[in-house]
Amino acid sequence: MCGRFALHSPASLLVDRFAATVHGDAPAPRYNAAPMQTLPVIRFNPETKERRLSPLRWGLVPVWAKDPSGAAKMINARAEGVADRPAFRSAFKKRRCLVPFDAYYEWRKVDGAKIPHAIATDSNGPDAFAGLWEGRKDPDSGEWLHTFTIITTEANDATRAIHDRMPVILPPDRWSAWLGEEEISPDALQAMLSPYPSTHMRVWQVSKDVGSVKNDRADLIDAVDSGPAINPA
Repeated sequence: MCGRFALHSPASLLVDRFAATVHGDAPAPRYNAAPMQTLPVIRFNPETKERRLSPLRWGLVPVWAKDPSGAAKMINARAEGVADRPAFRSAFKKRRCLVPFDAYYEWRKVDGAKIPHAIATDSNGPDAFAGLWEGRKDPDSGEWLHTFTIITTEANDATRAIHDRMPVILPPDRWSAWLGEEEISPDALQAMLSPYPSTHMRVWQVSKDVGSVKNDRADLIDAVDSGPAINPA
């Protein structure tokens, strides 16, 4: 799964990297982004033909949901069923997005303890998770709630020792097709949802302070002394 990540690249870098315009407030650095928080997401507007960097809440709420109470259980969508599961299939067809990140966190179980690790690519970021988004209008207040989920797949050799799942990380040459800027078949979309190459990933142990969502500071992403590193196979 993917339940925490860091996005500390400045808004100006996100705009340049993703060729997007900022809608709403410019995102502030986040070192411990967590579910149910409002975070920057990139979507393509087919009418204006522009990419928008907009604030959405993490935890998908399907348009048909009676209320938003199940959002915390919808922070991830498994790649294996995303095209068919009722909660995700419409968004998979029409509402795909990119979720920018610099690194994500995962916990390795060692002798009953959970040891946090940061995981990133070797691209120097920011990178992008494959995501889906939805908009739901509250029938009582008339207010819109825009939410997103991050797609996960099986872990690669670099991360399997920590967790058996990992978020789908899309390289830049797949961003346009994923966002819907060009025609692409459902089979080709599904083929994108594969593990990122393990030889292009970095893994390091970080402070246990990242376990609390109350902590959101720059040193959470720093490596701590952990003995031998976990390296890609």
